[in-house]
Amino acid sequence: VQLVESGGGLVQAGGSLRLSCAASGRTLSSYVMGWFRQAPGKEREFVAAISWNGGITRYAESVKERFIISRDNAKNSVYLQMDSMKPEDTAVYYCAVDWPGHIIKEVPSEYDYWGQGTQVTVSS
Repeated sequence: VQLVESGGGLVQAGGSLRLSCAASGRTLSSYVMGWFRQAPGKEREFVAAISWNGGITRYAESVKERFIISRDNAKNSVYLQMDSMKPEDTAVYYCAVDWPGHIIKEVPSEYDYWGQGTQVTVSS
């Protein structure tokens, strides 16, 4: 499985970005997919995750009501819409797949495949 993130960049506080993650090598429509982030000097942390059909989502408290995770199984892709962004959202963002996972988890070690990450920088 290969995961490729895109959509990162530099944005001002209060702005928006939309991250995309495209998967190849295997159909991931039956499995949980998640977004994590890692800021310099900090551990990788959970951001959001989505069930196989998009019916269940979970968010970190720090991003609730600002970020929305979604997926398009026909495109084997997952997305993260980030609005009302804050400087503390600055990090490298990673998408990941829990294989073969059907229950949403928030611990990075529970996920099996990872993308290379995309940098998101929010200026104040």
